[in-house]
Amino acid sequence: MLFFLVLPIIAIFVGTSPRELIASLGEPVVREALWLSAKTTMMALALILAAGTPAAYFLATRRFRGRSAVITLVELPLVLPPAVAGIGLLAAIGPSGILAPIGVSFSLSTAAVVVALTYVASPFYVRQAMASFGAVDRTVVDAARTLGASEAEAFVRVVIPTAMPGLVAGTALALGRALGEFGATIMFAGSFVGVTQTVPLAIYDRFSVQFPDALALSAVLVVVSAAILLSVKFVRGAEAVGGVGGARV
Repeated sequence: MLFFLVLPIIAIFVGTSPRELIASLGEPVVREALWLSAKTTMMALALILAAGTPAAYFLATRRFRGRSAVITLVELPLVLPPAVAGIGLLAAIGPSGILAPIGVSFSLSTAAVVVALTYVASPFYVRQAMASFGAVDRTVVDAARTLGASEAEAFVRVVIPTAMPGLVAGTALALGRALGEFGATIMFAGSFVGVTQTVPLAIYDRFSVQFPDALALSAVLVVVSAAILLSVKFVRGAEAVGGVGGARV
């Protein structure tokens, strides 16, 4: 099993020489794909953090009728096929989507890439953030309120720092999902060099005509994905050690 899982990753790095990989990264199309992926992913992460953090806190700390249904709907993009997500976005906010008559329309643009990345990656952050907020000791929050802190102050000064390891892990998971997104992006935003062609789309576009370029981009994603995975493990390990230390204290 280990051989089966590791062999394709090794093959990416041994399929061509380091010189060829570095030369491929200098290609204008490759550089544009890398820059576009970095830019759109950061924009999507900013939207996810801004909207997902309060939403996750609300869902983690409030009990109301239909809460389970709401959480299920929030998590639904986790299991949707990417092509279905892309078609759904196109039908909702595309040029002929149901919201087009009121002026809400994105398609075949960099903004459409950001929308697609936000849609597919946000549940990864919200789900982890909900778990982190749910694990915060409410007595600490109540104590802060008793000492005169408003709900917003308690959230910023007590809840966020306490839940920070989980929030960082959720951010890393959303980052990895956004960087690797392909299906929803190509269905909703298309694949136009410098406009909507992110790294996964560039790999698909180049592998049949410039295989070294596809290998170079794949190697970059492997390294970034490994770094993200290691960061998540590090944060969770630190959180576990902190929890043990806190229990001992």
